[in-house]
Amino acid sequence: MLLPLADVGTRSDEILSQVERAVIGKREVLELVLLGILANGHILLEDVPGLAKTLLARSFAAATSLRFQRIQFTPDLMPSDVTGSSIFDQRTSDFSFRPGPVFANLLLADEINRAPPKTQAALLEAMQEDQVTVEGATHVLEQPFVVLATQNPIEYEGTYPLPEAQLDRFILRTGIGYPTRDDEWELLARRLERRADEVPIEPVVDGPGLVAMQAALEQVHVAESVGLYMVDLVAATRASARLQIGASPRGTLALLKLSRGRAALDGRDFVTPDDVKAVAVPALAHRLTLRPELWVQRIRGEDVVREALDTVPTPPAEPEP
Repeated sequence: MLLPLADVGTRSDEILSQVERAVIGKREVLELVLLGILANGHILLEDVPGLAKTLLARSFAAATSLRFQRIQFTPDLMPSDVTGSSIFDQRTSDFSFRPGPVFANLLLADEINRAPPKTQAALLEAMQEDQVTVEGATHVLEQPFVVLATQNPIEYEGTYPLPEAQLDRFILRTGIGYPTRDDEWELLARRLERRADEVPIEPVVDGPGLVAMQAALEQVHVAESVGLYMVDLVAATRASARLQIGASPRGTLALLKLSRGRAALDGRDFVTPDDVKAVAVPALAHRLTLRPELWVQRIRGEDVVREALDTVPTPPAEPEP
């Protein structure tokens, strides 16, 4: 039996309220991350150090009772350090598989672009197929499985940029940004009040409960006109003269999943064009490859998506299903 959509909205608000105890003044970003989790996708957080990216991941894991693992990506990290490896057991005179940190519900891939491509690629199968293959044996990952990766967009020395194929597997990319003056004082005031660095987070749901929330999004109706609006937005990126490569059909599916989640968070069982517009930039911008000669003009993928939002006609409102 599917979870009622009203319960999805209620539980989502409770999860966000718990996470906001630790990450202050970033409701919009937290909603985007939760949308990525509800859409059963993976999230890329791109921002400078010290803006609570790790704290955000740990807080979501605590609020949803998910098994949390963190991998610090470094140049000497090996693929087996991510997936695990077979170890010879002298007692049984046989090899046994020792799972790596990828066998978690929420995996924080910290500074993912500091590891070489071979190690980055160790996550590809897990992110796409929810399984890991080691020495010919396939190991299925427990659901839910979410990768929350971080990278520093400022310092590129000693880094290995993620290839387009791997970027495309993140359902969205977003940043956190600096807090406002009032929010930063609130952060200090709460720290003074509790007299400890650790922020207590109460669990709202467990793993099966989160899977039920993910499945409940299938009840959200998408009208043909709204679906075609998603298709036209993605097609507009492919037709842009500024791009070498536009968004793939995986980008269209990301729009669909995130828009459904956006509607559910707002307490609706149908998607509107405004839902699509709200998630279009984080869902599509990282999937675009600019023409090399335009890099010096400081044009970004976000600019191309916003241009598409301005030029693609918005479908008229339809009666509720």
